[in-house]
Amino acid sequence: MTGPYRVRLQLRWGDSDQLGHINNVMYLEYAQEARLRFLGEIGGTAAHSLGPIVVRRIEVDFERSLHYTAEGIDVEVWVVKVGTSSFTLRHRIRDPQGNVYSTVDAVAVAVDLEAETSRPIPDDVRAILTERILDA
Repeated sequence: MTGPYRVRLQLRWGDSDQLGHINNVMYLEYAQEARLRFLGEIGGTAAHSLGPIVVRRIEVDFERSLHYTAEGIDVEVWVVKVGTSSFTLRHRIRDPQGNVYSTVDAVAVAVDLEAETSRPIPDDVRAILTERILDA
């Protein structure tokens, strides 16, 4: 992979708080939307073989206040780490000019819904995720 996956998302007027800033919880929604699109694009049938996942941990660094803009935002997503049953994705929220507003790290775990336990990531998906590890 030559760079992060990138998606342009539109902001909604209702995403703002009373001070005119985008509400902090919206950063998680933007990261989730980009993450779902990324996972949907990374491997066609391999992405389907990943099976159910849950987000186990999220860490957010708010680097500056984001204000509503009709231009939208860009969210970059890439893989930071792949483990036996989990993987970490980094999401970077930028404006169209490239200014960074937030970095979100999410640890996702492959799960067996019936047993309510983690399970190993399938080898085909592990290979796809590993190919997308970046140090950015």
